[in-house]
Amino acid sequence: MVFSVYCIHEVSDKYAKIPPSQPGGYHRSMTPRDQLRFDDIRVLDGGMASELEFLGADISGPLWSAHVLEDAPEKVTAVHRAYLEAGADILLTASYQVSRQGYAEFGLEADRADAALLRSVELACTARKEFVKEGREVLVAASLGPYGAALHNGAEYHGNYDCSFEDLVQFHRQRIAVLAGSEADLLAFETLPSLEEAHAVGVALEPWPTLAAWLTFNCPDHQAEQLKVAHGEPLRSCAAVAAGFPQTVAVGINCTQPRWLGPLIAELRGASSKPIVVYPNSGEGWDAECRCWTGSSDPVSFGQLAREWYAAGARIIGGCCRTRPAHIREVADAVKSL
Repeated sequence: MVFSVYCIHEVSDKYAKIPPSQPGGYHRSMTPRDQLRFDDIRVLDGGMASELEFLGADISGPLWSAHVLEDAPEKVTAVHRAYLEAGADILLTASYQVSRQGYAEFGLEADRADAALLRSVELACTARKEFVKEGREVLVAASLGPYGAALHNGAEYHGNYDCSFEDLVQFHRQRIAVLAGSEADLLAFETLPSLEEAHAVGVALEPWPTLAAWLTFNCPDHQAEQLKVAHGEPLRSCAAVAAGFPQTVAVGINCTQPRWLGPLIAELRGASSKPIVVYPNSGEGWDAECRCWTGSSDPVSFGQLAREWYAAGARIIGGCCRTRPAHIREVADAVKSL
C-alpha cells in the first residue's frame, strides 16, 4: 500500500512539547474526567470503516481506515458529519487501527502513527465545531483498538497473543501519551478480548489519573452465549476490573451481535454501577472464507432494539461494524421518546 504524503509536522507542531520525563510528552488538554457527565442517555455514532467504504474510500489495506486519514481526510469528516446529522452526540475518531507497532510493520515511522492519531482527533473536532447547535453537547472519543488490531490477523477476536504483559502495557501507553495532548474528551478502548488486556490498559493509564476512558469488550457468538468475552473470561469479571480504574467513566460491549446484548447488559449491571455503553454490529455476519458480509440489517429494527437495551440498563448506545447513519438515526429517534 502506497501512502500519499501528509506533513506530520503540520499536526504535531501544534502541540507544545514538554520534557519526556513528564507523562504524555505534550501539554494535556483532554477534558478532565470529573467534567464528563453521562447521567442522561447518549447516542454514539456508527461504523467508520464500512461507511468510508460506502463513500468510495479504499480500506482494503492492512491499516484499514487509517489509510483514509492521509489519503482522503475529507471522507472521514464527511462520515462524522453524517452521524451528527443522524443524531449522534458522541463521535469516535478514525484511529482504531493506528499504532506505532502497526505502522512499523509496514516500514512507517513512529512519528507517522502519532500524527495520524492527532489528525483523527482534529478531524472529529472540526466536524463537531462546524455542526454545533445551541443546547447540544457533542463529545469526541478517541478510538483505540486492542493489541490484536495491530497484528492485522483478527487476533482481537480471540485474544491469544504471543506477547508479554509488559508489551501490552507499552502498546497502550504509547498511544495514551500522544492523545493526552489532544482535544479529545475521552479515550475509547474498544473490542478488548481479554481480562489480561483490560488489566494492561489500567496499568497503561496510571500516569494520567485525571483522563477519562471507557473500556468495551467483544463477545463472539460462541462466547456470548456463555456470557464470556472473546478470550473466554466472564464478561462480569472483566467489567468489574475495568470499572475499578479511576479513569473509567463507562464499561460496555462493542463489535458483538445485537441478539446477545440483553443478557450481556445484565452482566455489566451486575459488575458495577458505571454507565453502560453498547455499540453492537449491524446483525450481518462475516464469512471469513469468502471474505464478505452475509445476511441483512434493518435500521428500524435496530432502533427498536435500542429501546430494549436502554430498558436493560444501557445509557450510551450506538453501532459498530456495518451500522450506518440510518441505524443511528433510528437509535436517536427511539431514545427521544424515552
